[in-house]
Amino acid sequence: MTRLKTLFDEESKANDEQLGPSSCINVESVERLNEKAFPNGDLYVGDFKEILPHGKGKYTWSDGTVYDGDWEAGKMAGKGLLIWPSGAKYNGDISGGYLHGFGAFTASDGSIYEGHWRMNIRHGYGKKKYSNSDIYEGEWKEGEHEGKGIYFWNNGNKYTGNWKRGKMHGRGVMEWINGDHYNGCWFNGFRHGNGIYQYADGGYYFGTWTRGLKDGKGLFYPAGSKRPSLKKCCTSLGYDDDHKTALPQCSSLHLEEHIVKKPSIKRSLSEKISVSGVLKGSGRMSSKTAESSGLSDSGREFVHHNSSGTFSFDSDAGQSELQENTAVIYEREYMQGVMIKERIRDYNELSKKAEKKTKFHAKETQKSSCVGIFKGHNSYHLMLNLQLGIRYTVGKITPVPKREVRAADFGDRARITMFFPKKGSQFTPPHKSIDFYWKDYCPMVFRHLRELFKLDAAEYMMSICGDDGLTEISSPGKSGSLFYLSHDDKFVIKTLKKSELKVLLKMLPKYHNHVKEHENTLITKFFGLHRITLPGRRKVRFVVMGNMFCTELRIHRRYDLKGSTHGRITDKDKIHENTTLKDLDLSYEFHMDKSLREFLFDQIADDCAFLKSQQIIDYSLLLGLHFRAPEPLDGLVEPPNISPNMQSTPAGQGLTADGEVLFPSKGFVLLAHEPSSVNTDPGPHIRGRALRAFSLGNQEVDIMVPGTGRLRVQLGVNMPARANHKLPQDESDSAEVELFEVYDVILYMGIIDILQKYNAKKKAEHAYKSVKFGPTTISVVEPELYANRFTNFLKQKVFPGQP
Repeated sequence: MTRLKTLFDEESKANDEQLGPSSCINVESVERLNEKAFPNGDLYVGDFKEILPHGKGKYTWSDGTVYDGDWEAGKMAGKGLLIWPSGAKYNGDISGGYLHGFGAFTASDGSIYEGHWRMNIRHGYGKKKYSNSDIYEGEWKEGEHEGKGIYFWNNGNKYTGNWKRGKMHGRGVMEWINGDHYNGCWFNGFRHGNGIYQYADGGYYFGTWTRGLKDGKGLFYPAGSKRPSLKKCCTSLGYDDDHKTALPQCSSLHLEEHIVKKPSIKRSLSEKISVSGVLKGSGRMSSKTAESSGLSDSGREFVHHNSSGTFSFDSDAGQSELQENTAVIYEREYMQGVMIKERIRDYNELSKKAEKKTKFHAKETQKSSCVGIFKGHNSYHLMLNLQLGIRYTVGKITPVPKREVRAADFGDRARITMFFPKKGSQFTPPHKSIDFYWKDYCPMVFRHLRELFKLDAAEYMMSICGDDGLTEISSPGKSGSLFYLSHDDKFVIKTLKKSELKVLLKMLPKYHNHVKEHENTLITKFFGLHRITLPGRRKVRFVVMGNMFCTELRIHRRYDLKGSTHGRITDKDKIHENTTLKDLDLSYEFHMDKSLREFLFDQIADDCAFLKSQQIIDYSLLLGLHFRAPEPLDGLVEPPNISPNMQSTPAGQGLTADGEVLFPSKGFVLLAHEPSSVNTDPGPHIRGRALRAFSLGNQEVDIMVPGTGRLRVQLGVNMPARANHKLPQDESDSAEVELFEVYDVILYMGIIDILQKYNAKKKAEHAYKSVKFGPTTISVVEPELYANRFTNFLKQKVFPGQP
């Protein structure tokens, strides 16, 4: 269109020069002129206004492109038909020279789109039939599927649900031509998160997926078995209303029927007027994508234990066959599509377990020390108050010039207080919560701590105070504290007791110095300390901490390790996907690179020395495990053309052709560190330096994880290791089978619960429990003994040296 306007401008200028300044053109005669040829070969036939096309007209470009339709002041505007030399054509609304409104576009390959356009790009509601007969009908954004929509593959498969950037994302239902269904969460085109997979014969599996593969714990109900309610199924695995699901992008399985209705108003979308621009980003699901994301579970689950003791890939097609005993249910655990554990359960037993768990959580809710705060006020108000207060504090101190922390910044007067009335005030905005008072402790100190971790003030505020809000998660311990998780998983907010607040404030100067001097410290990172006073003078204290499990990898196991034995085991019937296990539940020992292990225990020694100097006890190592599949991942992402009896041999250690070290197998690869190749976005893990590995000549290293990417190895973050499963001496539960003994794992860890002093109350508890249970088994012991026992337990039982 720019070229078209230029042609008319040049022609107008030429006429002006030819006629001279005293000459003029009769406007009426120009309007009657209905044909104009241009020097470059373009031709316009139609109505004019003055010297520009206006009204109805047909323009033919020299390359053969033709537009026949409405014009306004020299631009295509209104309705018209565009035909390109390739055979592509558009018939519909045009505005200002752009495809804009409602229209139908037929591409040269035969694909047809009918729907809305905006500035030459598909945008809004539309239906497209692709050249291979695939059909998408639903919402578009900037030329890609986004929102709610239905995709029909030419082989009969169908997806109904949410889309993002052209891929299945959010909640959705996939229906395969063989009768299988998947109803659950999707991420970036793959099943990812919680879902229910129903087989054509009536059996179904409820569990979790990661990037299209079963990953984590789940329940398999054979065909013909009695089905529990969805609520019971969720409860038995730990996905009830009190628990955050494995994937925040899709937190609910109560999937709505996504019926896409065609809007009555026919407004439009658009793409560039060139046919290449219109064809750009067609949105068709390629055959490769269809094979991976549209593949039924008939080919996505692989495990078979044969007589030789090795494992082979098996199709999942027959796993849902009718069982003689329909009361039998299988509790299974997977790692990237490989089943590693199976436990046979009775349906009645599982139902009782779910009912017992529901009652247990109800009792725990009643016991919670913070629930009493909310008589008449729900948790939403507390979250909103917290967000309002943090937004106010960060906004107030951010303009203050940067400087070193002073002694006065730790003092009793280092506080910011403000009253937040519901109707607003001169200093605070109106809000939908209740009136409350806000207090921020030592704001300059915590600002400096955030700066040490390169946390930008605006990003920190948006993580906690953004529109996506906070997610309430259940308390993993006995404290009854409330926990909130930021929408990007970077920060955890926890309620504190008054005694814990005092301990933190007293130790804050030494804590600040320790974190400043030890960039690799494993101790909890504190980023803010606040108090909310509600009507009736009820006070709620909060601390903002870094989330130690802030990773895109799934955390398959969580352990809270103290080194004591009394009460340090979890009832098996209370274990679910998100349960934090204890010392006696740990059935693995972890072998890591020699240099990595030395770095780890050097830092643990420094951290324990600091905690001992502050008379702190009862802390623990929070350990998160991401297991890699025991088999090479290459075979797991291929279509299921694999012989059922084909054995797979475990990959050994060695070198690739490029000299890269495989550590210890194809679960991941250690590479020399390249700062430009790893993610350095600000977050709770950004400060620590990359670690050196003995196996790579003491070079700084990264870890390459298949299907995820290259990750930075830091102390407590993305640490590679090999987990050896310790077989229990008493195999009392013969119904449970652990299929593997050795796994590649990626470790995440940190020292938590560092706010308990060894005071008079704890000394009395120590005296009482020492007599009743023995002084060596209990958790409450004096600080030096606690630190030594804690370190020795980790060295000998958890991370032993190489034999």
